[in-house]
Amino acid sequence: MYVLHIANKNYSSWSLRPWVLMRQHAIAFSERLTPFGAGSNWEAFRSFSPNGQVPCLHDGDARIFESLGIVEYLAERHAGVWPEEPLARAWARCAAAEMHAGFGTLRNRCTMNCGLRVRLHDMPPALARDIARVNELWNEGLARFGGPFLAGRGFTGVDAFFAPVAFRVQTYGLRLDGAAADYAARLLALPAMREWEAAALAEPWREPGHEDDARQTGIVTEDRRRKPT
Repeated sequence: MYVLHIANKNYSSWSLRPWVLMRQHAIAFSERLTPFGAGSNWEAFRSFSPNGQVPCLHDGDARIFESLGIVEYLAERHAGVWPEEPLARAWARCAAAEMHAGFGTLRNRCTMNCGLRVRLHDMPPALARDIARVNELWNEGLARFGGPFLAGRGFTGVDAFFAPVAFRVQTYGLRLDGAAADYAARLLALPAMREWEAAALAEPWREPGHEDDARQTGIVTEDRRRKPT
């Protein structure tokens, strides 16, 4: 059985991607969660991940790191990870790669924190551009391939890559329009996403760096997590 190494569900957007993909496709795996510590996690994560980061998938002696590498590894072994139709598959891979490498302002100013609700201090132009591009991509995919997911009827790798954005939309009240807004709600309602969120809210850990990131970008209006022990 696969073993998927992840970090805190409340914070780790990268961990969510292969996790939700495998859950949605009923790909059996066991989960190993190592919480973020303050400062560098290099030594702790290097014990299971060659690049000292999460996620990392173990398949026997194989160690597959980086979320995009994990998705491609799974696609070679399981049907439906990418769309079957060639143009939809190409679009899905392009959009997933753009998410993997881009949207830096959205990542940095709206870090994933499933348990908080935050009212942003402001909307700088670079963040507005990232949100507009997400909106554009989502509406394009849904219109072009017919939905309900970004590249057609099935949940694929591109949906997994944008799943953390749905949590960011919820946490920071980011505005989308048209079908994109409905798609964000659809992602959040998926059983796998609800399972992830419930586990995130139940986590006892708080990592100061991640907590500060969310609070620097806006005013926390609600914290839905269990109180730390």
